[in-house]
Amino acid sequence: RDRLKYALTGKECQQICMERCVKVDGKVRTDQNYPAGFMDVVELEKSGDAFRLLFDVKGRFVLHRISKEEKKYKLCKVMKTMITANKIPVAITHDGRTIRYPDPDVKTNDSIKVDIATGKMSDIISFEVGAMVMLTKGHNAGRIGQLKHVERHEGSFHIATIEDTKGATFSTRLQNVFIIGSGNHPQLTLPKGRGIKKSILQERGEAEARGDL
Repeated sequence: RDRLKYALTGKECQQICMERCVKVDGKVRTDQNYPAGFMDVVELEKSGDAFRLLFDVKGRFVLHRISKEEKKYKLCKVMKTMITANKIPVAITHDGRTIRYPDPDVKTNDSIKVDIATGKMSDIISFEVGAMVMLTKGHNAGRIGQLKHVERHEGSFHIATIEDTKGATFSTRLQNVFIIGSGNHPQLTLPKGRGIKKSILQERGEAEARGDL
């Protein structure tokens, strides 16, 4: 209602959901309080729209409109890999999926490309220095840059250092880093601003140039 302006009132939102119009990650969801998270694909079939939930540079959720091709997959961060009691190797992702028999090259912190229709993984984007990352938590949430360096601290938080395309560097905890591509090739289209945080003065200068202030 607030973001997409499809409904005017909460009651209308409920009706839209109950008419089975809204799909999250390819499944119809009728609960209007269904929790959608980062990287989820929200689809409204009747209007032919699909959106991916990403962060803007201020760390707020933004619904980023995507194409027909792109709505078929999502990226998932591998939280851990393990072998179950029945000797089945599984990978567990940030959105609670458990993928059985993953590619043996999958490591924790990698991102995998998951086909939404089948739930199978199709591609690995490995966690390595030089990968393109988006931050999903903390003060720098929503910023996009290249992974420069990882400091290991046993028993404490591993710290990752990241540089954005403007050359600004910042660091965050390793758990806040989400790999979205290798080098300068993201695996998905980026929201506007492309994840580069501007200082308050730059924002004000641009607003003045547009004539907003």
